Amino acid sequence: MTARAIGIDVGTSGVRAVAVDAAGRPVGRGTMATDSPGLDPRDPEMWWLATIAALRRLAAEADLSGVGAVSVDGTSGTVLVTDAAGRPVGTALMYNDPCPDEAVVARIDAVAPAGSAARGRSSALARALVLLRRPGAVRVLHQADWIAGRLSGRFDVTDENNALKTGYDPVARRWPDWIFGLGVAPSALPQAVAPGTPTGKVDVAAVALGLPADALVVAGTTDGCASFLATGADAVGDAVTALGSTLVIKLLSDRPVDSPKHGVYSHRMGDRWLVGGASNSGGAVIAQLFGRDRLPELTASLQPDRPTGLSYYPLPRPGERFPVADPTLAPVLEPRPEDEALFFQGVLEGIAAIEGRAYRLLADLGAPAMTSLRSVGGGAANAGWTEIRRRQLGVPFLPALSEDAAEGTARLALAGLGAF
Repeated sequence: MTARAIGIDVGTSGVRAVAVDAAGRPVGRGTMATDSPGLDPRDPEMWWLATIAALRRLAAEADLSGVGAVSVDGTSGTVLVTDAAGRPVGTALMYNDPCPDEAVVARIDAVAPAGSAARGRSSALARALVLLRRPGAVRVLHQADWIAGRLSGRFDVTDENNALKTGYDPVARRWPDWIFGLGVAPSALPQAVAPGTPTGKVDVAAVALGLPADALVVAGTTDGCASFLATGADAVGDAVTALGSTLVIKLLSDRPVDSPKHGVYSHRMGDRWLVGGASNSGGAVIAQLFGRDRLPELTASLQPDRPTGLSYYPLPRPGERFPVADPTLAPVLEPRPEDEALFFQGVLEGIAAIEGRAYRLLADLGAPAMTSLRSVGGGAANAGWTEIRRRQLGVPFLPALSEDAAEGTARLALAGLGAF
């Protein structure tokens, strides 16, 4: 079957490319891992080489001759700087790199509105200001922007979702004046457009990879937003929890809700909003405590109908982003019982409690009540943990249409093709 659109997901462990037909059904996939020893996750050229490899593998599996549009998502808050020609000036700062200059964070916090996602040490804007000091740096881009630029030859555009943590105002739909008061030249910031907006046609580099010369490049989104879109959640009150290395919460809302002191922010999706945040708890701490090899054995021993009574706050190291924004918050993993299976269930209950606390916080801050939940990520396949979470959250658990962020981004590409 001929592909009609392609979504590219530049994630933390690799690049995934998915081709879909005109109805949004996947017709081919191509992947390339980037978490091998010796690869630098901050090197933009490595991202591009992995994208090339993923697209070549996709082309070997699907007919790309009818592709009309391609879109890219990337990790939220990962930024780089380029020269005037779009060439990277040094390596990127990643989404989980704290700003290395606390004075920059303080300058932003002094002028940014209380609800701005650009506040705090995890601010993409703070990282961007540090990077702009590099000789030859003229423009800030996000990970998805730069990969899309390699496909289109255009390095002056971003989407409203990736721009959020760099200080973009999604309500007024513009870069606010207080950013320029920090010494940022207007030309250093890309034009921000809505996800799904066509931004141009593919360049020769994309044609060489098998895309038709008249295919459109469509503004993408962040990896978290793309994962939400992939699940099929589409009604106000629909929620999606991503149970990966970290715990990511998103709820579809009819209004924005922002509270940086809680790690809560809102991405604009047309006239609606994805409200949520990301906790440092999740699969990484589970793997750290138990190792991956023992998980099947420990999972078989779970007894969801018999709560342990343990009260943990599992973190891989001190520091939390959401639902508590505290860079010094210590993990709580005591008392530790001698029974390893009991300890394992207590840790899963602790993560489920963080998830429940997160959704309750969103409601307390003014978001609509959660009416249903879809789960994605490796932890979603754990039936025992699912039952623990179901008891904690008390809403219907619905199946996800897909867990692949690249499929959500492919649907954005289709939407852009329709608008065009």
